[in-house]
Amino acid sequence: MPLLTAVSVLLNALLLGLVSRRLLGVPVGWVRTLVLSVILASAGLAVMSDVGTRLGVLTDANEVVPGHEALAAATLSLILAWGIALGLGVLVILEALVPTGTVPSVTRFLRDLPARRRRTRRYSRIVALAVRHGLGGFLSSRARTDLGDQAPQVARSLREAMTEAGVTYVKLGQMIATRPDLVGEAFARELSQLQSEVPAEPWEVVRATLTTELGRAPEEVFAQIEQTPLAGASVGQVHRARLTDGSPVVVKVQRSDARAQVRDDLDIVLRLASWLDRVTDWGHSLDVRTLAEGFAASLSEELDYRTELANMRALTTTATGAGSSREERATGQEVTVRVPTAYEQWSGARVLVMEEVQGRPVSRARHDLDRMPDRQRAVLAEALLGSVLRQVVETGVFHADLHAGNVFLGDDGSLVLIDLGSVGRLDTAARAGIGCLLLAVDRGDSIAATDALLEVLDRGPHLDDHRLERELGTLITRAASLAGTGSGGLFADLLSLVVRHGLSVPPQVAAVFRSLGALEGTLRQIDPGLDLVGASRAAGRDLARDRFAPEALRATLEEELARMLPMLQRLPRRVDALAQSLQRGELSVNVRLLADARDRSFVTGLIQQLTVTLLAAACAIAGIMLVTSDTGPALAPDLPLYTLLGATLFLFAFVLAARALVLVFRHTAPPDREHRRS
Repeated sequence: MPLLTAVSVLLNALLLGLVSRRLLGVPVGWVRTLVLSVILASAGLAVMSDVGTRLGVLTDANEVVPGHEALAAATLSLILAWGIALGLGVLVILEALVPTGTVPSVTRFLRDLPARRRRTRRYSRIVALAVRHGLGGFLSSRARTDLGDQAPQVARSLREAMTEAGVTYVKLGQMIATRPDLVGEAFARELSQLQSEVPAEPWEVVRATLTTELGRAPEEVFAQIEQTPLAGASVGQVHRARLTDGSPVVVKVQRSDARAQVRDDLDIVLRLASWLDRVTDWGHSLDVRTLAEGFAASLSEELDYRTELANMRALTTTATGAGSSREERATGQEVTVRVPTAYEQWSGARVLVMEEVQGRPVSRARHDLDRMPDRQRAVLAEALLGSVLRQVVETGVFHADLHAGNVFLGDDGSLVLIDLGSVGRLDTAARAGIGCLLLAVDRGDSIAATDALLEVLDRGPHLDDHRLERELGTLITRAASLAGTGSGGLFADLLSLVVRHGLSVPPQVAAVFRSLGALEGTLRQIDPGLDLVGASRAAGRDLARDRFAPEALRATLEEELARMLPMLQRLPRRVDALAQSLQRGELSVNVRLLADARDRSFVTGLIQQLTVTLLAAACAIAGIMLVTSDTGPALAPDLPLYTLLGATLFLFAFVLAARALVLVFRHTAPPDREHRRS
């Protein structure tokens, strides 16, 4: 008997849950619905018995009074309906206080339990690292930002903590090191060591990775390989070696724990970005979740050296032979910007074999640079800038992580771009827009610059074109007025302008901003007095000269004609059809109001909500009038007909009002919560 009662309560709970969700019209959480339904179903039997007895349709033994079978069924059904209505009211209150989706479901909680455990351990380790290195006080919101003489010591502690934290945090440190103008010289100098001073893995671990990836022992491929690494990067480490044919090479080997660390850290980064996107206005407006997903995808690509190998092939043509800069033409010097040659037959997912570059990274070449004449340093900087802009505008395949550790100053005077795990790609329209932006900046044309900027970025809903044009013109004029004084921050100021006006930056264009921002710090290390504005204008002028050369114009014209040929072939037939329609008086213009699906959805929802509200009000008024009426026939000694009808109408009013309220709560929630509900 208890089992039968439990089954009956469960069936009633499922029925109440289905009806409640259907009546509300929105997918509220199943857990809260079923729990509430079980409570109502358990208490409903006693309530129905007591009320039925009081109304005279049930006996004390819970049996229907003879002759009142139909009345008992109607009365008990009304009581059951009121139970559902009360459940709806509670669900509406819960939806207002704790919207569905803010608390994880049981299944999702159990599914995410292993990841939660890993994240908790990772959080604990990061905090412990910060405390152990004396950075615990900086985790407080009241931490000092003006460090004064303590800056070098704090920077050293931060570098040591980031080194121990692993791959993702080393990448973060590398990015910070490229912006001394933001974090100060002490932090930039200290964190730049993350690019080459990461602790090495033991040779036994490295040899096991090489054997797995090469499919044979390393001694069968290399005549000699140094066990002590030449450099340690965040994802891997580099060993100097020599192939069996005598060619000097370097072998980039991925760290054995890199993938596991990146997976855990990216899980933390993605969840933090999702939280910021959900609870903060600036996070939602900047779409930090999409940006974090793009960063995660980029970092994941860096874990597969086959991607870097393909990127090296794609950049070989563009980076090499970048053309002469203004300074090169003036001095007669030529600077080669290139990428290393890779040995594809010995490269794989976790091993990359490439030529050994004779030189040192810009981050460690200050002594060599200081010995150079100022003109030669300017030549190097302009050649690098011109090469990167050519990559962006001409082919659309460009190095997206050009910090000072990824640019080598060769002994032969060349510049070599390494670590091509992160490469950006632009489509034809984006390349054309950026090219037009460079030309507009060169001419000081704020109107053309604004049009070009809007061509590559996504317009916001409340964009003021004239204000954007004025501020962009001010930026161009101010940057031009500082020409020759080592002006900096051009790309950072442009990005700040974009964010301030609410322009949405597509991921591929965001990669351009990231690349140019990192490049700006590298150019400063090569030539601190670089006129970045003048160099950018000169490089843009060189690109325009190449693009408008007779051969380039002919190729562009042929491409455009090939694209327009099908349309031109159909044009006479369409013009003839229009002329015939005009001659017969049948030409008409069809304008449809509310053609956009979003407009139709808004109007439909507004009308539905207004209709539901009016019906609820009408039913409530009619129900109150009937319940308070003293006239009318009696169905039972204590059950007037009007009272029963009034209670029914008031039930309808209650349900409709609950449906209207839950729609109000749902529509006023943050936009991104809408699609997370289940």
